[in-house]
Amino acid sequence: MTEQNDVLYDQEENDELYEHFHIVADKGQSFIRIDKFLVDRIPNLSRNKIQQVAEAGNILVNNKVVKSNYKVHPYDDISFVRPYPRREIELIPENIPLEILFEDNDFIILNKQAGLVVHPGYGNYTGTLVNGLVYHFREIAGMKEEERPGLVHRLDKNTSGVMVVAKNEESLTVLSKYFFDRNIDRTYWALVWGDVVEDRGRIEGNLGRSLKDRRVMQVFPDASQGKIAITNYRVLERFGYVTLVECKLETGRTHQIRIHFKHMGHPIFNDQEYGGDRIVKGTQFTKYKQFVQNAFSLIPRQALHAKTLGFKHPRTKKDLFFESELPEDFASVLDKWRKYISSDGNKIDVTS
Repeated sequence: MTEQNDVLYDQEENDELYEHFHIVADKGQSFIRIDKFLVDRIPNLSRNKIQQVAEAGNILVNNKVVKSNYKVHPYDDISFVRPYPRREIELIPENIPLEILFEDNDFIILNKQAGLVVHPGYGNYTGTLVNGLVYHFREIAGMKEEERPGLVHRLDKNTSGVMVVAKNEESLTVLSKYFFDRNIDRTYWALVWGDVVEDRGRIEGNLGRSLKDRRVMQVFPDASQGKIAITNYRVLERFGYVTLVECKLETGRTHQIRIHFKHMGHPIFNDQEYGGDRIVKGTQFTKYKQFVQNAFSLIPRQALHAKTLGFKHPRTKKDLFFESELPEDFASVLDKWRKYISSDGNKIDVTS
């Protein structure tokens, strides 16, 4: 038997938190149920969980969906997606305020505040969104088994905006498959340095961990060192020195929007990791420099917000759409730029 286990999306490389298994049955394979076949080959995966994965339509044999009672044949090409389980530290329930936009029996839509880490990890063992979730909700998918219960995607610590969290195993499996298949409609708003030339555009680049600093990402010339990442954008508002853009992702790589716009020469406003926390466009004259410093103080983080999220309900399949209003810091800095460029006395050369 040839067996491969590819973890396609984990906390190191992507926003989505699930894994993809690929197994090819050998030529002498006997005809046994696929749930029994898989439970004997994949560690830490119960037969009940495999049946839930199958019920959600996430087990494919030769590219066709099968149920848990399917009989495996020789040379069958089997693949399936499930949430990525990981339990390394104890989850401590904490009374962390959460802004809930919507909730039903299957999932929660919340508006994550900037400064909140999504799940525990190195250097952030407490005080995370997950710690708040296990405090406020008694039933979150995978709470007992996983370090990141209910999560199928994440946002950077200093990125605000809309997120979905699954409340049961069925929803967790279905939503994970949505993200894996790119059947999620999500947009972000970003304030970037400079006057973006095109009203609409598409950014493509292979993203991977920087060879000099593993904490950040970089664009590589080919796929040998990075994974393909695609960001589509359109300009919403121009301020000469900075531009407000809406971004729609085709892939979900770590820091994707941030590194893509840096690569274009338009780092996100006040993004400390990617060069946006300095004057990129405009002069160094005292008056303008002071204005920019004041603007930085209004939004002491990267100006990036997850604005909308759309998907089919994991149970009813009804089309859903959720939107998060801009937080006060983001709205305030936009208002400050609007007032600045509308003042005749503050016009300066943006090309310098």
